[in-house]
Amino acid sequence: MKDSVTLDNVTVTGKSKTQKLREGALAVNAIDVNTIISSIHSLNGLVDRTAGVKIREEGGIGSDFDLSISGMSGNSVRYFLDGVPLDTKGTGVTLANLPVSMIDHVEIYKGVVPTWLNSDVLGGAVNIVTNRKQRNYLDVSYGLGSYHTHKADLNGQYVFKNGLTLRPTMGISYSKNDYMMKDVEVWDESVRKFLPKNRRRFHDDYFSLFGQLEAGVKDKPWADEFFVYVSYNKVNKDLQTGQVQTRVIGMADRTSDAWSIGARYQKREFLMKKLSANITLSHTWDHSITTDTARRQYDWNGDYIVSARNEINGRAFSQRHFKRPMTVAKADFKYTFNEHHLLNLSYALNRTGNNRWDEVEKDFMPANDVLAKHILGLSYNQMFWNGRMSNTFFVKDYINYLSVEQTDLSFITQSDEVAAKNTQNSMGGGVGTKVELLPQLAVKASYEHTVRLPLARELLGNGTTVYANLALRPEMSDNLNLGLFGTFRQGQHTLYYEVNGFLRFVDNYIQPQITEKEGTMQYTNEPAVHIKGLEAELRYDWNKRLQVAGNISWQDARNRNRYMNDGKPSATYDNRIPNRPWLFGSAEAHYTFQNLIQKGDRLMLGADYQWVHWFFLSWEAYGAKDTKARIPEKHIVGANITYSWCKDRYSVSLDCQNLFDQTVYDNYRLQKPGRMLFAKFRLLLQ
Repeated sequence: MKDSVTLDNVTVTGKSKTQKLREGALAVNAIDVNTIISSIHSLNGLVDRTAGVKIREEGGIGSDFDLSISGMSGNSVRYFLDGVPLDTKGTGVTLANLPVSMIDHVEIYKGVVPTWLNSDVLGGAVNIVTNRKQRNYLDVSYGLGSYHTHKADLNGQYVFKNGLTLRPTMGISYSKNDYMMKDVEVWDESVRKFLPKNRRRFHDDYFSLFGQLEAGVKDKPWADEFFVYVSYNKVNKDLQTGQVQTRVIGMADRTSDAWSIGARYQKREFLMKKLSANITLSHTWDHSITTDTARRQYDWNGDYIVSARNEINGRAFSQRHFKRPMTVAKADFKYTFNEHHLLNLSYALNRTGNNRWDEVEKDFMPANDVLAKHILGLSYNQMFWNGRMSNTFFVKDYINYLSVEQTDLSFITQSDEVAAKNTQNSMGGGVGTKVELLPQLAVKASYEHTVRLPLARELLGNGTTVYANLALRPEMSDNLNLGLFGTFRQGQHTLYYEVNGFLRFVDNYIQPQITEKEGTMQYTNEPAVHIKGLEAELRYDWNKRLQVAGNISWQDARNRNRYMNDGKPSATYDNRIPNRPWLFGSAEAHYTFQNLIQKGDRLMLGADYQWVHWFFLSWEAYGAKDTKARIPEKHIVGANITYSWCKDRYSVSLDCQNLFDQTVYDNYRLQKPGRMLFAKFRLLLQ
């Protein structure tokens, strides 16, 4: 007689790449883009809805934006593409116009950044990881939306029989950005005064083109991967306002062109069995031109008067050229002693030129400035208890070189206070640890002392709306993170939670100061700023059909400088840093119907909500609180629907942002678009 055995159903649960990153020793958000790529058309909105992160856009499609991570923003946050600075593709390439079809996931590091990114990061880093599919494929999409917006992306891969692999990528974006501006000041001749009226935005066209071709081989005896690439980026952008919308611009514009070439080499068992190498090299030619020669001063009616001054800042007419060649070299070596211990040595060189001249303004002084930095990093990583405990220890050395020729407007730029050439050397380091006590409870903590040299935009300005400040000093910060996280699973229900607290002790904090009268900006140092905050996030999944997520962030950044340079008490001591969001949250929900009309199709319905508390433009200590300028509270609701069929070969989506057409500001007196619809069709052949 044979024995019979009945087996119960067994569910095997694995963790995705993004979930593993979230559960590492460092504070990091990880966003899986590949699974929702059919329904999004820009990374900005997706990143903006993650815990502790806030993006502030100055206007519509293609406008400048500022991203903050755990209270640190601007150039304290750096952007990378597969671990290489995103600037190597050209300064015009951003999260907003990078083709989304090329992206697999996004990593957002908070405060403490791994050594292999090789950068003088102070507040955090965004690393965009591209698709590395093994099979041939072609991914094409086209979308159109409100305000004459069009976007088209292409990404693909073809592997020849001899092993040669080609990867073409292209992204095109265009928008007129002709949305309605509400309650702007318009002169009414009948009453002889300015009155608030609605006027459609004009002269705000934006065009971006990004193209790249990679060619290389994989899985060869001498290389696991060896690829070379060439890329091109072009941006044409009308300038519509200054730093505030009261200064209306009707003809000034900015164009940029960037070519880049590069190569990357990866090899396991490089020279010896347990050593691996990842080496990249690139050079970028980046040229931008800002033209302001109209001899006109516009208003919101589109009318103008003849003017003897330029549009942007009321100074001389100009056609300003900037050439910013960039050379980046990176080498990352990992030695694996065994499954528990790993040593990582990394080096990076980043050299950026800043050659400027003007074709029109005769008094403008040409200059050729150079910023260069060498960064060395060494880390030691441990892993125990089948991955339930991990530690990392690291040190970094920052060597920065600056050569400056520009000396004009010394009363503004402080060019007479600094040496023409100087070299600085700083050390940093930190530690991170994670312990998983239970699947439902894990603890992680990290600390880093880090340094950041001002970037070209902060130090040297942009020649138009941003003045140089050559006396700007490097930022230094001690960053601490402490977090709890865990996952509850019961049948088809999964609940993930994470709570993080952080402290940032920053010296020489760099922040922008806006001059409302001129509509210009300059970066300055605050001697001491302390930032503390809390972030909480919940994610729920039912049967891979219903996903609900929500987060809230509180960030308290305060001036800790008791005395001014003359020894007198500072009126702004212990004031919250102005012009920064400090309390905000978001929520989103998605439900997916499977096999609704035919086998293999999917219908996904989604909605999202964002809220930002109001905040002051200037220091709380200055002026009466009731009459102080402030950026108003923001409530934004969005909705989207995506239908795909033939196992995701075809998909269409409709996305609505600002569903209730609210008047929205991220920055002081810089109005964002109202309700915006965007439809997208995607074809995926593989």
